[in-house]
Amino acid sequence: MSSTPDLATLTGEYTIDPAHTTIGFTARHAMVTNVKGKFLDFSGTLNLDGGDPSRSTASLDVTMDSIDTGSPDRDGHLKSSDFFKTDEFPTMTFRSTGAESLGGDDYRITGDLTILGTTKPLAIDLEFNGAAKDPFGNERVGFEGKAEIKRSEWGLTWNATLETGGVLVSDKIKLNFDISAIKQG
Repeated sequence: MSSTPDLATLTGEYTIDPAHTTIGFTARHAMVTNVKGKFLDFSGTLNLDGGDPSRSTASLDVTMDSIDTGSPDRDGHLKSSDFFKTDEFPTMTFRSTGAESLGGDDYRITGDLTILGTTKPLAIDLEFNGAAKDPFGNERVGFEGKAEIKRSEWGLTWNATLETGGVLVSDKIKLNFDISAIKQG
């Protein structure tokens, strides 16, 4: 949502377009490099209120088995009981509890992130990237967002100690979102 005069025209329900959206993350590996990954199967909605952005809401459901880090072995380990226990906890969810304008095209959405059956608050800073009608007549909005979590707060504590000190996987995980959503109705 931007500060343009026609902000109210953005009000409505939007469905996140998985073909043009990335739900990704970055973790520090072996204290020396970053490993990036994303989830390939997810769905979500945005309910935007252009007149009062604080009334906007968002929800997201992520299929944990869809994790993709570019390494099938690593993905298998992340799905295992050491990490996401996808057999027992197949879905990660986010449900917003509040939204606020930070000025200009910047917003913050707060909500509850549930991983491994544990729910904790999360704040996501978002930048409104714009709105446009695509060649197929769909009205789209775009947001880019980021947040950081400590995975241990959700019970993700597996790690290995390195010979040189430190650990194999960082506790701090950077989340990133590139969202394209299509207006419904």
